[in-house]
Amino acid sequence: MKIFGKNAVLEAIKSGATIDKLIVKKGLKDGASQRIIDEAKAAGIRVSFLEKEVLDKEAGSPVHQGFVAEVTDFNYCTLDDILNKAKGAARPPFILLLDGIEDPHNLGSILRVAECAGVDGVVIPRHRSASINSTVIKVSAGASANILVAKVVNISDAIEYLKKSGVWIYACDMDGQSVYKTNLKGAIGLVIGGEDKGVGKRARGLCDGAVSIPMKGKTGSLNASVATGVVVFEKLRQEIL
Repeated sequence: MKIFGKNAVLEAIKSGATIDKLIVKKGLKDGASQRIIDEAKAAGIRVSFLEKEVLDKEAGSPVHQGFVAEVTDFNYCTLDDILNKAKGAARPPFILLLDGIEDPHNLGSILRVAECAGVDGVVIPRHRSASINSTVIKVSAGASANILVAKVVNISDAIEYLKKSGVWIYACDMDGQSVYKTNLKGAIGLVIGGEDKGVGKRARGLCDGAVSIPMKGKTGSLNASVATGVVVFEKLRQEIL
């Protein structure tokens, strides 16, 4: 799998990801670029300096900021790994479950939001969902290297498992109670629906409740990653007050 962009490549290096090779555009002299090169060499990564045209071809896009890395496939975790991470930190688990996020740009943005908000892990289904690929890693600005992602057979089974583990599950749904009037403290799982269909009927029926974001405009809905940001940072606000 190939990743590209300064932030994505730097975070992959810092996280200890297995990087088979790193291609850097010839002539980069800025401090940020030199830091990445130094980090790569210190980690024993082979660095090749090539012309921009070669990087364009390797990345399949001219938007690579002069860095293209080839890494081993993304390592997904289990639900228990996510729960154990929270347990090890002596805090209630905070988990996102993505029900049908098919746009890799949305997935990448959600991972970035989740990592910034201190979410313990993100759960995606095996089917009808974007997977972690080079686009997701690029859009996440390196966050994908610092957050646990579990890939499960289906979201409904994951909801039931987490509920048995003491996690209270909320669906993000237009018919839910205002997120600003909902107590989000403690062990929480938030189910985010797909771009077009929202949270699936079966998954919605398994949730303990639902939260919504009050709207004043005529559009009536937010992009999935933006909505995720609103809800997860409201939980963070409640936890730190």
